[in-house]
Amino acid sequence: MSTATFTVEMKLTEIGPATKGTNPREVIIAVAPAFGKEMNKTIVKIDHALVLREVISGIEEQGAVPRVIRSLRTADLAFMAHGAAKMSGSGIGIGLQSRGTTVIHQRDLDPLSNLELFPQSPLITLETYRAIGRNAAMYALGESPSPVPVVNDQMARPKYQAAAALLYLKECQSIIKDHKPVELKAEFLIKD
Repeated sequence: MSTATFTVEMKLTEIGPATKGTNPREVIIAVAPAFGKEMNKTIVKIDHALVLREVISGIEEQGAVPRVIRSLRTADLAFMAHGAAKMSGSGIGIGLQSRGTTVIHQRDLDPLSNLELFPQSPLITLETYRAIGRNAAMYALGESPSPVPVVNDQMARPKYQAAAALLYLKECQSIIKDHKPVELKAEFLIKD
């Protein structure tokens, strides 16, 4: 099935405060405050439903267990991901901003360190999001995967810099200060 022949609708339901996990196979995906709510597409117009579905699928393919939370007090990618890693039963978390920027983090690293960073969101494809999920799962399972290959385009930054700044400002409007992350139930409906 190709993305040109179907659409995916996503429903993210808040099910309560996010809690520390105990499952050693768990990978927590922390989505940004506006992800799938006030904002529904990445900087290059990839639907958030497709992005999250691919990350989750990558995690599941490797035999790990995905869990989704929404960061509410920050939209900063490093701190979202580090917070997810600290809550994850495996110690591995993924941060996912609405514009598409992504990082894989580990709980015992400093917040501004990480396992893998994907800073050029305009260049991240659905295949890359799935590979990010796979690698995060492998880290959770104690493996040492090869880093996900990334494309580097020196012109992406100047081309998208203003749009990225505006999207981040829009994201920050959804922040709720001093509010802990919430657990989300992610449901996907495929339509032909």
